Amino acid sequence: RITENYYPYRFIVLHLSQLWRHSYTASYHIYDFNTSSILHDALLPNDTQYISWSPVGHKLAYVWNNNIYIKASPTAAPVQITSNGEENKIFNGIPDWVYEEEMFGSHSALWWSPNGNFVAYAAFNDTEVPVIEYSFYSEDTLQYPKTIRIPYPKAGAKNPTVQFFIVDIQMLPDFNTTEISPPAEIKSRMLLESSPKSTQCVSCDLNQERCQYYSASFSKDAQYYQLNCLGELFYWSTDQSRSLSLLDLWYQMILPPHLDSSKKYPLLLEVYAGPCSQKVDHAFRINWATYLASTEQIIVASFDGRGSGYQGDEIMHAINRRLGTYEVEDQISAARTFSEMSFVDKDRIAIWGWSYGGYVTSMVLGSGSGVFKCGIAVAPVSRWQYYGIYNERVMGCCISSTVMARAEKFKEVEYLLIHGTADDNVHFQQAAQISKALVDAEVDFQAMWYTDKDHGISGQAHKHIYTHMSHFIKQCFSLP
Repeated sequence: RITENYYPYRFIVLHLSQLWRHSYTASYHIYDFNTSSILHDALLPNDTQYISWSPVGHKLAYVWNNNIYIKASPTAAPVQITSNGEENKIFNGIPDWVYEEEMFGSHSALWWSPNGNFVAYAAFNDTEVPVIEYSFYSEDTLQYPKTIRIPYPKAGAKNPTVQFFIVDIQMLPDFNTTEISPPAEIKSRMLLESSPKSTQCVSCDLNQERCQYYSASFSKDAQYYQLNCLGELFYWSTDQSRSLSLLDLWYQMILPPHLDSSKKYPLLLEVYAGPCSQKVDHAFRINWATYLASTEQIIVASFDGRGSGYQGDEIMHAINRRLGTYEVEDQISAARTFSEMSFVDKDRIAIWGWSYGGYVTSMVLGSGSGVFKCGIAVAPVSRWQYYGIYNERVMGCCISSTVMARAEKFKEVEYLLIHGTADDNVHFQQAAQISKALVDAEVDFQAMWYTDKDHGISGQAHKHIYTHMSHFIKQCFSLP
């Protein structure tokens, strides 16, 4: 794989190995377009964790073994900027697990100045962060499973400490590092400067009948942008309306082709329902819902209740410090409303979700509402104390809205619980505790685990999970 940079050099990426959601290690060669050859005197270490070119000139910075190195040119000797990097302890220029997942959404914690003379970086100290451990079974010839260890601050646990530094690299191999210290006292003073240019909507005046969902890609200098229409095809197959309730909220239905309103169809409610989430939009997608509607004649519905985004602060903040309450109740209310539609079979209503959606699905099924016949929870949260700084952000610390407390009510529904054993995000511990509670309550349920699979359950397992869920839903709805 050839990756970005300015002419005349490019990185050739080899042996890429994914680590977490955004991070990976790889080997790199530098290709010189002037000579049409690889620079063999510009070798970089294997298992490089991050690499980037300077915005001006041909300096490059990379992270290896949790330490930062800078080269004044592709063929120059590397200058080691940090030396205290340590696996699972000290991270320089790259985030630890929790900052990668919950804060930065990136595998980089290193930034060039616009002129390429300075590099800023963050350093993370995870020495006092508790470690989560789980088995990784690997190939079947391995007699003893590997143990994966990740510093992971669960709710209320010690978080990593973070420092920021700026490095002056104008005189390489000499350099000067300055720490950016926080103020001695945090005062409620803020200096804001607004842009002199007014905000302009680039899609508002376009033909809404032609397209109702856009994304944009900007050039590096922001002089040009490309508008991508994602919502013009087959809109006729989607029924989007506002729910008839005290709150004005959106729902969406993917309907079977040639729907006969005089007949009764089973309905699957697809849910996420996390804070500031959105399931209902005009984007065109071909996914599992498309298959279920077109091939199995199942209506697939989604509903954005209280806690969802893009409908105002009052709705979004309704579940602040209240996870597991209104967003659960609203999905039940939506399904109850759907059951009253003439073409919906009220005796064949199911619900499913992944991650936060798996949590809401489980809470709904354990509510004893009597609305749902069955449901599927994939990689669900079960107790917020098992999760990390995400719930500290939206709840302060943790609350008692647990799935396990509702175990007895699962006797009234059919339940499929699915999780990957190597889930670094929502740990297998979450599903294990649900399973334990259901067994203790003598609940008959189905479960599927995916060995060595993380939160996304990717690869061949991705095909398997949707096949397995399809079989479960068809069995629940008594379909051939």
